[in-house]
Amino acid sequence: MLANIGQLLTLQFSSGKPGPRRGPDLKELGIIEDGVVLCLGGKIVSVGTTEDALRDPWLKRNRKKITEIDCAGKVVLPGFVDSHTHPVFISPRLVDFEERIKGTSYEEIAAAGGGIRSSMEGVRRAGKRVLVERVLAVLRDMAAHGTTTVEAKSGYGLTVESEMKSLEAIREAASQWPGTVIPTLLGAHVVPKEFQGRSQKYVEIVCKEMIPQAAKRKLARFVDVFCDQGAFTAAETEQIFEAAGQHSLSVRAHVGQLSETVLRPLLRFNPASFDHMDHVNEDDIAELARRNTVATLVPGANYFLGLKEYPPARKLIDAGVAVALATDYNPGTSPTVSMPMAMSLACTHMKMSPAEAIAAATINGAWALRIAERKGTIEPGKDADLSVFAVDDYREIPYWFGANRCSMTVVNGVVV
Repeated sequence: MLANIGQLLTLQFSSGKPGPRRGPDLKELGIIEDGVVLCLGGKIVSVGTTEDALRDPWLKRNRKKITEIDCAGKVVLPGFVDSHTHPVFISPRLVDFEERIKGTSYEEIAAAGGGIRSSMEGVRRAGKRVLVERVLAVLRDMAAHGTTTVEAKSGYGLTVESEMKSLEAIREAASQWPGTVIPTLLGAHVVPKEFQGRSQKYVEIVCKEMIPQAAKRKLARFVDVFCDQGAFTAAETEQIFEAAGQHSLSVRAHVGQLSETVLRPLLRFNPASFDHMDHVNEDDIAELARRNTVATLVPGANYFLGLKEYPPARKLIDAGVAVALATDYNPGTSPTVSMPMAMSLACTHMKMSPAEAIAAATINGAWALRIAERKGTIEPGKDADLSVFAVDDYREIPYWFGANRCSMTVVNGVVV
């Protein structure tokens, strides 16, 4: 039992509207002052005030049998749901980092052999055990910053063998971590150099070999595509989405990071999320506002790339689009495990309020992964995923940037 909680952010929703949070509802945090949360068997059993807990007959009878954690007036909120990460890689991309400092663009670095392609050799050569250890270390670091659920993509091998190896590494690391990992096949990250000028041939390999194998071996829940200039076209993305659907895998996509992607043709596949969304037109915004496809914004990438422009969060939220936040943890454009850092950037550079950032990092992240029935809020019946922050007010979580104020994380009922 977590007791003596200063601010308990339940994210419970009084209106009971279905679907992800949007518009003004994104600010509704369901705050309980002087709160208590009781967890049993990895699930949340009851939520309320200390006064409620003291009156509860069951708690009175069993108080001595319960492990009680004194939160000393700290802030408790749902564990973060990081719905966009790329954890399967070997080395940081330090040459890219220096080239960008000199003024070389993302596209120029990629054309010179840097970028995503520069991470491929390490993953292709690495043994699975090495990859497992790398992913597990990242998951533990994320938990230390309050994250309890992680979407983990493959995408740095780009051969059938290395993509399956990456997904196997994700599954094995997940089995050694108490949190929840949602695996995603990102075989369509970029066209590997051996298929330059023959992208359709590579798309066929993704559709006819990678997707069927990942589905048959239950290695992935989603298929992702980087649909942008220098990666895959909208037509190729539709082809890959068709194959995913044939194998009962859900879809999501990187879109609009480098240039505008017309989203309407992709919406017929009911994608769980469109991620990045730096460039998006008014018609597509209006269409997204009518759907449950989540716009997952990853400001860490804009920050690390030194971009002046960030995703148009205010325009999206004010139009009624469901918005989530994620780290985009990866070696080239967003090497951060910190959801509070992503939230801070959302507040300072995208003008989201602290309340909106928290909802986007929890319940809407859960919607982006289609697990909102068990993640993203603190209420009876949901998984016991909670993060405890050594602050007096929830607004301090994005306020203190570059510092980790998370003092404890409860991951599926396990204190880490």
